Amino acid sequence: MAIEVDGNSVETTANGYLVNMEDWNEDVAKVIAKEENIELGDKHWDLIKFLRAEYTANQSTPNTRNICKAMGAQWGEKVSQKDLYALFPGDPSKQGGRIAGVPESRRKGGY
Repeated sequence: MAIEVDGNSVETTANGYLVNMEDWNEDVAKVIAKEENIELGDKHWDLIKFLRAEYTANQSTPNTRNICKAMGAQWGEKVSQKDLYALFPGDPSKQGGRIAGVPESRRKGGY
């Protein structure tokens, strides 16, 4: 499968994740988000950047509990799982990860 971004074809897996993480940029994220009916705001971008940084550092996508803690620290407020699912209804680590261009997590998700 592939998506079209600025006239270029970007290869994706059957589940919509990028084949090559290096193909990611903000325009790619916007196209994937649009396909998933998500309008990206500042908090979305914070979470996307966090997921990319964590994957780069640890070769793993953090679970929802760790995302809640990290975003709470960054935003200066208590962040619940419900808050994250409001941003990415398809699962913050999975749907967020797909938009962030990180490889698909094989973890079951949640906590």
